Amino acid sequence: MTTEQKTRTTTQRLVALDIDGTLIGQDRRIPPGTVAALDLVRAAGHHVVLATGRSLIGLGPIATRLGLVQGYAVCSNGAVTIRLDPTTPTGYAVVASKQFDPSPAIHQALRIAPDVRVAVEEIGWGWRVNTAFDPGHLNGPQMKVPLSDLVAAPASRVALHSPGIGHHRDTVSATGVTATPAGPDWLDLTAPGTSKAAALEAIRTHLNVPAEQTVAVGDGINDLELLAWAARSVAMGNAPAVVQAAADEVTGTIEQSGAVAVLRSLLPPAVDVGSLSPLAAQLATAVATAHRTAAIVRVWHGTGTGLSRCEIWTLREGAWVRHAPVPAGTGVTMRAIERAAREAGLTYPRGDEGRRRAHWRASVLHDGLAGFDLPLAVT
Repeated sequence: MTTEQKTRTTTQRLVALDIDGTLIGQDRRIPPGTVAALDLVRAAGHHVVLATGRSLIGLGPIATRLGLVQGYAVCSNGAVTIRLDPTTPTGYAVVASKQFDPSPAIHQALRIAPDVRVAVEEIGWGWRVNTAFDPGHLNGPQMKVPLSDLVAAPASRVALHSPGIGHHRDTVSATGVTATPAGPDWLDLTAPGTSKAAALEAIRTHLNVPAEQTVAVGDGINDLELLAWAARSVAMGNAPAVVQAAADEVTGTIEQSGAVAVLRSLLPPAVDVGSLSPLAAQLATAVATAHRTAAIVRVWHGTGTGLSRCEIWTLREGAWVRHAPVPAGTGVTMRAIERAAREAGLTYPRGDEGRRRAHWRASVLHDGLAGFDLPLAVT
């Protein structure tokens, strides 16, 4: 059964997505429709979590391009977990960092390949290296240091690059590390038990998402444990045969926007998002997945005329709780929200005469910003 043919309910899910080869191609381009689909999936109330082999310094710019500036992300094959937060100076906060003693593994690699290039990740900055790596091999700047500096302190991740080093995975692993190959000439070393899957399981538990509501999409050897972890696993059409065989489904290639098909399958089928503007589609999706008769669109004004934040909240057990963000609502006006709501077939309280203005009501303050609510209902 293809991804497009599957019918899914809209219960809140944790959607784990690899980056390279899944959301971005070798040409560094994001396939058409990807950002729009991610916005809609978030508007449906799902948790989108990037899970990548990239270092933190390499994840940030891609996350921003994808429109993912809030939520959790997993870097360095599971060694580093962050919470994206645009209110912080760096745009993120490190939640967890698993470290290990790199000395035994580095010395073992040097015995195997005396000319091996070694890089030790400096979280949020770049790498300390024994020999400069070629441009594009590492995210962030490099600083050449003596071997003694590379092995002097615990590390979150070590990269080894040498012809054929990937074939010595077991020998390097025997020193007590997790060795993940990225082709025959590359090994990533992390702490024992480290993987994308292990980091995602901690996030799933924290977010209280049922294990059966997990989805994962990937294309690499380093995604095998990720695919085994997810209740619904999807391999990209450009993935190696062993990765495709490990998944429940195979979607299109990166050139075919294969991940977009998976994301769209997580949306409520009753909402025809293709006929609506992005803002109207996100509002309709959020309300359709709230599973409650009472819903409000809650906005906050910043220092300018545009809204700094827009969300759908729903009434649950007598209390208003946040259901989902409306990404396209950021930067627009309250009048734009009203027009989009009408386009989506949603009604709200309005005056009976004259311009029939919407009845927005003052809401809670958030970080010193004024908030306003508009009740919504489906026509």
